[in-house]
Amino acid sequence: MSIFKIDDNNELYYEYVEPKDGGYTCVFVNALTGDLSTWNGSIGKNLMKNNDGYLVYNFRGQSQSKFDRNLELNDDVIINDLINLVNFIKPENKVFIGLSIGGLYAAKSLLKGIQAKGLVLINTLRKPSERLNWINNAMANAVRFGGTSLILDMVLPMLASPKFLSTMKNNALKYENYLGLDDYDGITKLMHGGYTTNWDFDWAKLELPVLIMSGHYDKVFRIEEDINDLIKSVKNVRRIEVPECGHLIPVEDPELFSYHLNGFLQSLKT
Repeated sequence: MSIFKIDDNNELYYEYVEPKDGGYTCVFVNALTGDLSTWNGSIGKNLMKNNDGYLVYNFRGQSQSKFDRNLELNDDVIINDLINLVNFIKPENKVFIGLSIGGLYAAKSLLKGIQAKGLVLINTLRKPSERLNWINNAMANAVRFGGTSLILDMVLPMLASPKFLSTMKNNALKYENYLGLDDYDGITKLMHGGYTTNWDFDWAKLELPVLIMSGHYDKVFRIEEDINDLIKSVKNVRRIEVPECGHLIPVEDPELFSYHLNGFLQSLKT
């Protein structure tokens, strides 16, 4: 168990596997309700087969990471934590990979001076809108009433593939799972921070190679015309459509995700 201590009340839980023979270090950035277990299973093992490594961690407010209950867990806190952790570990040949809003946090950290060889955005691209504000606000409110189980049960059919839903069904839709979270809970604070995050990001400022992955079963955040418009401003971009999955590509099909990720890493090595 590795801990990056910020102060007596705040610390990040992380796991780091160093690359070999000039391999790349994939720095994975979670979604708000995510966990490093998204990455450190088969995805991490597949990286190691190719002499690549990885850095995974949980935000303050996520499992095993400690936070001050009076602290607002907004994007400034999350982005600065990412920067400070990377500067502490000093991994070689970094490639940043962010799921959902995690991709935005990763991109913002790059504009604050962190150097990387590449960036992978997984269902990240979206435009600020009243619709997006409504969704994020509703999720921030719902987590107080029924926790993440309520949010997932309500939106998962519009986020994930039917195949993935079938694997989740036995543990879903159970009223006893809906446990409300108070205002001082880490997930509550992260969801509120996500609601207040500014999505008006200038993607044209990114100079490094970018891979954009989009899952077609995502009917909540994926608006194709917005992605088509935003992607025009990304200078060095590769786009991969994933019709087999929805919003949670690394969770829904980690082997397929690893295949696409490895292809991107190999393109950076040539």
